[in-house]
Amino acid sequence: MKNKRNETITLKRGGKEIQLDYADLRKAVLVLRAVNHKLRQRVIDLLEEQDKLTVTDIYIKLRLEQSVASQHLAILRRAGVVATDRQGKFIYYSLDRDRLNQISNLVEDLAG
Repeated sequence: MKNKRNETITLKRGGKEIQLDYADLRKAVLVLRAVNHKLRQRVIDLLEEQDKLTVTDIYIKLRLEQSVASQHLAILRRAGVVATDRQGKFIYYSLDRDRLNQISNLVEDLAG
């Protein structure tokens, strides 16, 4: 698959062709895998309600172990779903809404 990193993939759906960059498609898969988990969906829902939270806020509100919350936040961060902002000794997590919109548009293109 190393040779496909710079490729463009053409999907045909009905009479419509969709051009997809292979690298963008791989990123989308990473995001979809990250959000396709019940606990991470709960974290996303919580961040939608609260705008920004620390890992402590998240694990208390969701009644999790701190390590479990941190692991799931790391997966969401690597996928670009959440962004971090350090303020002193605290790290605040928030949703990267632009990234979520990009993925939503890609999924709509593929499903439509």
